Amino acid sequence: MARLKKDRGRTVTQSYDVVSIGAHPDDVEVGTGGVLCKLADLGYRTGVIYLTEGEMGTGGNRLIRRREADRAAAIMGADIVKRFNWGDTRLTDTYDRRVQIARVIRRCKPRIIFAPHWEGFTGRRQSHPDHLATGRIVMNAANLASLVKLRGPHEVHRVGALYHFFAPSGVNPSFVVDITDQFDRWIEALSAHKSQFLNPRKSRDYLWGLETMARAAGARIGVKYGQGFVSAEPLRINDPMTLIQSDQVTQSSPESAR
Repeated sequence: MARLKKDRGRTVTQSYDVVSIGAHPDDVEVGTGGVLCKLADLGYRTGVIYLTEGEMGTGGNRLIRRREADRAAAIMGADIVKRFNWGDTRLTDTYDRRVQIARVIRRCKPRIIFAPHWEGFTGRRQSHPDHLATGRIVMNAANLASLVKLRGPHEVHRVGALYHFFAPSGVNPSFVVDITDQFDRWIEALSAHKSQFLNPRKSRDYLWGLETMARAAGARIGVKYGQGFVSAEPLRINDPMTLIQSDQVTQSSPESAR
């Protein structure tokens, strides 16, 4: 299982099974935290990248949010691979930023990347423009990382899959991951961001809202809690039976019908 490594400007160079990328400290936890906990439980190495320091949030400041992210990552069993300071509320998709993320991808060699959905409406209670920009940066960076003519110190890397969280209203998930067993730890990781989710200056009950969303996602697949993701490409399946839970296979197998 991956262990947290303090990021003080140093580069983490080891390979990762999964890297989750968010615009702000807490985005990764909200959109993928339960799944990162589950992947750690399954023995996979997971990493986190933040593109801004979340300095425009109502609560906290850069230092507080950095410490909160450290605690949350430790709870999830993930490393903080890299932090950028590309401007909270000012994040834009540029070629230079695509290249920088592509180089991190080459260094970390993730098999799967999670990133925010690249489309949506902006404004209050809608998709944050930083989330949309992050989705576009990561999509393009994943492509650049695979191009042999992009120069850099690390070998070309082709990501196995890119899945998106924070899907806009009306977009159905391509799949939902059961996080029922990891729910309590997910809430613990979210609670590490006290300045955002347990801030008395805020009247909104964020944790209740996130639990409600996880219940709704879980209900779609017949479990208590889930987190959903969108794939921009069709999922490649060799054996359709791998999509069925083992208990369902047992109930419907030819042997059980005899």
